[in-house]
Formats: sequence, structure tokens, C-alpha cells
Amino acid sequence: MNLGPIEQLKTTHPELEVWWDSSPLIFKKWVKKMVDHSAPEEKEEVEAQLSRLLNLEEPAKSVFTGCTTNPPLSLTAVQSDPDFWNEWIDQLILDNPDKILKELFWLTYKEVLRRGSEIFKPVFEASGGKYGFVSAQLDPRLFTEVDIMVRDAEELRAINPNIMIKVPGSTQGIEVLKILASKAIPTNTTTCFSVPQIMASARATAEGIKLAQHAGLDISKWRAVITHMIGRLTENKELDIQAERRGIHLSWEEKHWWGIMTFRHAYRLLTDYGMPSKLLACSMRDGPLSGGRYRFWDLEKIAGGAIVYTCPPYVLEPLFEKCKGIIFYPEIEKDDIPPDVLWKISKIPYCIQASDENGMEVDQFNTHPATIDTVANFSKASAGLESYVGERMKIVTGSKGAI
Repeated sequence: MNLGPIEQLKTTHPELEVWWDSSPLIFKKWVKKMVDHSAPEEKEEVEAQLSRLLNLEEPAKSVFTGCTTNPPLSLTAVQSDPDFWNEWIDQLILDNPDKILKELFWLTYKEVLRRGSEIFKPVFEASGGKYGFVSAQLDPRLFTEVDIMVRDAEELRAINPNIMIKVPGSTQGIEVLKILASKAIPTNTTTCFSVPQIMASARATAEGIKLAQHAGLDISKWRAVITHMIGRLTENKELDIQAERRGIHLSWEEKHWWGIMTFRHAYRLLTDYGMPSKLLACSMRDGPLSGGRYRFWDLEKIAGGAIVYTCPPYVLEPLFEKCKGIIFYPEIEKDDIPPDVLWKISKIPYCIQASDENGMEVDQFNTHPATIDTVANFSKASAGLESYVGERMKIVTGSKGAI
């Protein structure tokens, strides 16, 4: 058996995990697309490698040990099978004539999560609750509403025991993380870009889980991960604006060296402080062309740690199609950031805020440029699933539907 790139990546550390970043409901169709686009002589091998990532026949044997998803990705799942979902949503509307659009959207989102979490439940059960979690994101439009986020988190958690709640790394989200950990509810910090956010998240969950222990709650199936959105940090326009003001130009490679450095630094801090949370790499970008080969630095340069990668199709597709023959080595502990990069980022406030453990206070999280842009993007995308349900309401009821 030839190891695929994800399987080879996992060999760099026994506690390294790779998750699927999309609804599990679309995986089979995505595999078919990848196989169809492969060269004839590669189809059989590609199908074998991809099918091992999420073994739909025997999920407990899958390479993927978890899954991240959100309302926009749930919309993708609905759109990938419109015949089924249109009928399901239409029946939901008919069965609940008293419910408004927001409530019907929420029920649809929960059903997508329920079906996806069922796919990973065998992984959860086979591992005794260590793996097999499916992350369910809170509505990003409510990222400042503590009470609503806690209420919605408890509702999502009740769907299945392998549901993990994605909580925003906002000022209010840090409080929510502590509250949920105190209830032994697993969490995944999202919209998180900086070392200060990562460390605040880690401290909040550590404090919360101590409260859960003191209360005598069962924490054997609790865990917390903290997402670092590498690409959304390095690509934010504020980085270029602040660099230009100082007469500094950052190349694509230099920006990604900085993102890698920030991730590595957060990993060392979590390890040194003995935090119970695990760092998760997200929003990774393929490239660059280096030494005559197409590389994937965002994957390669942080390999070899007790971390989680969550990989959507836009990560897996170039990895399988463009990074032929890639071999991963343990690199996360390396100290190989080019001196020019270190000098440049030391002059840019945006970089200092994100990379320094004390670069921001908790009450500054909501105004960080990457937070503002990503929350706006996620909020707009989340409205997509709600709008989809709204369109079905118009068809079923013959009216615009109550909002």
C-alpha cells in the first residue's frame, strides 16, 4: 500500500491528527470528482488513498479523526443534494407552520450536523471518546452575545455526544469557553488568529475544566482545540497597509514564514504551560514553488507536533494534484525563520499584536482587523443557509415568510 500525503504527514508525530474541514455529507461526491479528474493511470490509487481518509464503510478505520464544519459548509452540503434537502426542508416548514425563518434555519442546520456527526460517531466510540468529534459552529452573527452563545451551544451539544462547539475567539467568546468547559462541553475556538487569543482561550478552558472537576462532572470525553487561521491572518489587507507605511514590502513567502512562526510560537507556549488545549491549523494556503518543486509550506513547516490539521477540499486538492512526491519531516520545533523576516515583522504593529503573547488584551480581540473581516465574511455566509430555507418557505407557503 502506498501512503498518501495525509497518511505520510501523520507519521511525523504519534499525536498529530488530521480532520476533514467540510460537511461529511459531501465527502463521497468530492472523492468522485477527484477521481474523475485524475489521469487514467492514477485513478485507482487516488481513489484508494482518498477513500482511506474517511472510510465510509468502516469509519473507525479512517485516517481523519474528526471534522470541522459551520453554517456555510452546511449550506454546501444542502446544495450538493438538493432533491433530498428540498423535500426535507419543505416537510419541516409544513410540520411547523408557527415557526419563523430563523427557527427553521436553526432546525435545518442542526439536522445537517446530526447526520454528519452520525458518520463520525463510530470513530468516537472506538476511541473511547478521544476522537471522532464534529465541530458545530455557533452563529457568527451573535459573536458578542454570551447568554445566547451558551444556550445555542448546549442545544447543539445535545444532538450527539461527539459534537464539539466552535466558539468565536472574541472578547465574549473567551467567557463562553470557560462556561462551556465548566459544563464539560468540548470546544473549538474559531475566528482566532493571534497568540494572545490562543493563550486566552487556553487559560479559559483550563479554568473551566477545573470547575467541572470540582463539580464532579465526567470529563473523560472532554477535549478542547484552538484554531489558528493562518491564511486569514497573513492575507489581511491591514498587514500590507502597515508595512507600506513603514517602507516595507512583504513577499508571499515572507508572510507565510511569519504565519508559520506565529503558529510555532503558540504551540511552544501551550506545551510549556501544560495547557489541556490542542492547537489546530486552519486556513492553510498551498505554495510556494521552491527548489523546482511545488511545496505546501503551511503544512510542511509545522509538521511533527501534537497538533491538529483541518483540511478542506481547497487544501487537499493541490496537495494531491500539485505536490507530487511530497515528504513531510518534523519541522515544528525548528528555528529557521529567515532573519530578514524577523526584522520586518518586528517593525509592523499588526505582526507584533498577533505574535507576542502580550500583544493584545482580551478587550481588543473584537477590533483586530482579521477578526472584523472574518466575522463579517462568516456572518454573510451564514445568512446563505437561512436564505436558502427562506426560498423554500416562499415556495411552500406562497408567501415571503416571516423573518
